[in-house]
Amino acid sequence: MIRKLRRKFIFINMLLVSAVLLAVFVVLLASTTRSLREQSLSAMRLALRWEDDEFPIRIEIDLPPPEGRPEGEDMRHGDRHLAMIPAFAVTVDQESGEILSSAMGGNVSISDTALEQAVSQVLASGEREGIISSPRLRFLTEEDDEGQLHIAFADRGWERESLISLIGTSLLMGAGALVCFFLVSLFLSNMALRPVERAWEQQRQFVADASHELKTPITVILANAGILLSHPEETVVQQEKWIGFIQEEAARMRSLVEDMLFLAKNDAARQPTQFTRLSMSELTTGCLLLFEPVAFEAGVSLDSDITPDLTLSGDEEQLRRLVMILLDNAVKYAGEQGTVFLSLTPLSDRVRLAVTNSGDPIPAEHLPHLFERFYRADSSRSRERGGYGLGLAIAQTIVHTHGGKLTVTSTAQQGTCFTALLPVSHRRGSGLLRRLHRSH
Repeated sequence: MIRKLRRKFIFINMLLVSAVLLAVFVVLLASTTRSLREQSLSAMRLALRWEDDEFPIRIEIDLPPPEGRPEGEDMRHGDRHLAMIPAFAVTVDQESGEILSSAMGGNVSISDTALEQAVSQVLASGEREGIISSPRLRFLTEEDDEGQLHIAFADRGWERESLISLIGTSLLMGAGALVCFFLVSLFLSNMALRPVERAWEQQRQFVADASHELKTPITVILANAGILLSHPEETVVQQEKWIGFIQEEAARMRSLVEDMLFLAKNDAARQPTQFTRLSMSELTTGCLLLFEPVAFEAGVSLDSDITPDLTLSGDEEQLRRLVMILLDNAVKYAGEQGTVFLSLTPLSDRVRLAVTNSGDPIPAEHLPHLFERFYRADSSRSRERGGYGLGLAIAQTIVHTHGGKLTVTSTAQQGTCFTALLPVSHRRGSGLLRRLHRSH
């Protein structure tokens, strides 16, 4: 799918670029054709002022260059260029069609036969200006007061050669530009589709992991249901053990489905979030009181340092879930006779929530992956404690929803510490920040 999407992206990009280049080429070709025609007409107008074989424009090169033009020379701006265009003029008697005189300049030579044929075609056309096919010339006519017709001709070959040169140069430059744009498109497609590819891979991994996690409780439920069906004569009391196993696995499966549903809604930006002003100190203290019996049963010492009267803008239910996830994770991995320490302190315009537990440190190579869904640093120990590897992913999602940041450090001396920095005031751009974080 990603490869097909990349090819489609490159194809559309190249198609749009090709269309733009083609439009530029057509405009350039039309503009150049018009410019060449105007230059030929200007050269023919200049040729109509020539007299007999006299070539009125003489280009002089000297050191130093003359300060002014030679006296009597009619040198307009651009005449130097126009004099280089192959053009000539003839004077014709309109009644007989006889060529009375010609002014060929210094850069044109034409046979008498070709000249007579050109003049006859001009007279037959009756047009003031136009083109003839044989020989390939442009013409421009002008009648003087004596009734004589002056015809100026310009060779169309130089226009054709200029257009061919322009087309060749444009094709080479266009081909080079397309190659460059293809490489740029390839680079942009890789860069633009990298988040999509990562999201697609994460989705595939998420579905695979979810299927694997659901497979175990479903297998247990089916096995226990089979045992119940194999002893239909026994009472509910006699089958209580199997019923209890079914209920326990169903409850675990419901918890897993709820966690996956929370993450799926957050990914689709449909997770309802109600930001209100609340006391983070009271919320954290309440969660801590709920976990005291859990820590006592696990043989873990639970201590805290909560700064009173700390308030922030957030979703109360999600923040409570965040604290419970961090405490549950800390108690599970604190080890026998371990300790868990929770602190809630102000930090500039943020609130710092840190939960530290003793126990074996987490290897450094596992730290960057702890917040990935279904990731476990120790799979066997996680399953023994009933974990699915979604708790920390949910905790990170909640923190990002509130525009904060969740980090983890783990050393043998200081233990494992999860730190959540939560802004005191809700920022409207937090949703955008969360989406940008997921894309990266």
